[in-house]
Amino acid sequence: MKILVIHGPNLNLLGRREPGIYGTDTLAEIDAELVAYGKEKGIDLRTAQDNSEGAIIDLIHEAMTWADGIIINPAAYTHYSYAIYDALRASGLPSVEVHLSAIHRREKFRAHSVIAPACLEQIAGHGKRSYFIAIDVLYRYLNGD
Repeated sequence: MKILVIHGPNLNLLGRREPGIYGTDTLAEIDAELVAYGKEKGIDLRTAQDNSEGAIIDLIHEAMTWADGIIINPAAYTHYSYAIYDALRASGLPSVEVHLSAIHRREKFRAHSVIAPACLEQIAGHGKRSYFIAIDVLYRYLNGD
């Protein structure tokens, strides 16, 4: 099983960016934990981060050639990127949307996701644990559970 985890804009600043909201772990630390967790489950888990909408779309397109599923934290693109929505739908790959913070309890504009309808589930508000929950959701889905 192969899964791509995509981190969107500004997530490269984790650990420094608003730690009260996003936690103190860096993106590199989170990625290392995710890869190790995937390995325990027999998953080839790859991670990528980009601040550019077009680059994120390219990652989704490339995943069509090798991945079985996608976990995506679209960050600010959550609220308006129909292009990422379209790419996820076009990929045909099962996807799970992830957010570190409880987006529905924050600013009003953060509560709406245009990405969610292209995904199996949206997981938000569990800090970095949101990613691990998403791995489990995708793992069960891909195993037919």
